[in-house]
Amino acid sequence: MIETSGEEYSAQNAPPLTPEIAFAESVRNAIANLQSSDLSLRYYAAWWLGKFRVSQPEAIDALITALEDEADRTELGGYPLRRNAARALGKLGNLKAVPGLIKCLECADFYVREAAAQSLAMLRAQTALPALIKLLDGGVDQAVQVPGLPHLTQPYTAVLEALGAMGATEAISLVQPFLNHPVPRLQCSAARAMYQLTQDSAYGELLVKTLVTGDLKMRRVVLGDLGAIGYLPAAAAIASAQVENSFKLIALKGLLEYQLPEQSDTFGISEQAIQVMNLMDSLL
Repeated sequence: MIETSGEEYSAQNAPPLTPEIAFAESVRNAIANLQSSDLSLRYYAAWWLGKFRVSQPEAIDALITALEDEADRTELGGYPLRRNAARALGKLGNLKAVPGLIKCLECADFYVREAAAQSLAMLRAQTALPALIKLLDGGVDQAVQVPGLPHLTQPYTAVLEALGAMGATEAISLVQPFLNHPVPRLQCSAARAMYQLTQDSAYGELLVKTLVTGDLKMRRVVLGDLGAIGYLPAAAAIASAQVENSFKLIALKGLLEYQLPEQSDTFGISEQAIQVMNLMDSLL
């Protein structure tokens, strides 16, 4: 047997570990870890693949398989791996995940249903609308807190926001009653969706009102809502809100993104867009 000299294995002669090679190796490891017997590795791998937008077919397939995982369960019956897989698939933009995510809307785990609704909204999966609308069965009367748990019977906030983002005008009559739900966060989600579905400024102004009257946590949430719907009349209120500048800048960026696509074929920038950019500059 001929031994290989140590020189051949020296760092000097080894192929350089470029960032691209290192990342590719990490991708392979993450995909492999989704089948690991170590549940913590599987949980982290699902998060990592979503975080770094790994859209390779092997990653998509492994995450879809993880949506039906039975091994990783909490004492209360939750499915942590399914949650992370559902969240990741929304970020990866592959419609192959839609059937599995729709099935997740029937999962006993509230947080799996919530993650699935959010991801279906990100994917703009129109085929999911009937299943999402079904989660509103019973309306406001059924939207109550589950005894002993910190959440309602369904992930109503995620569902309402998904219906709004996906333009589900057929659900307007089901969404509107949630404007009067006793939970302020749910009222805001309903107002956000109603604005997207009707373009009626009255619903945008409901959010602006909450931006002024709500507590700090609610003001942060409403800034996200206003940025998500691109409600331009709220620009000044956003800039003057009693919230950290970082939240205000994110919301204003959302408004600006709604303005700029309309001007992609022109050389000028609208006065409204300039005003938003000036407000952003004033916060830096």
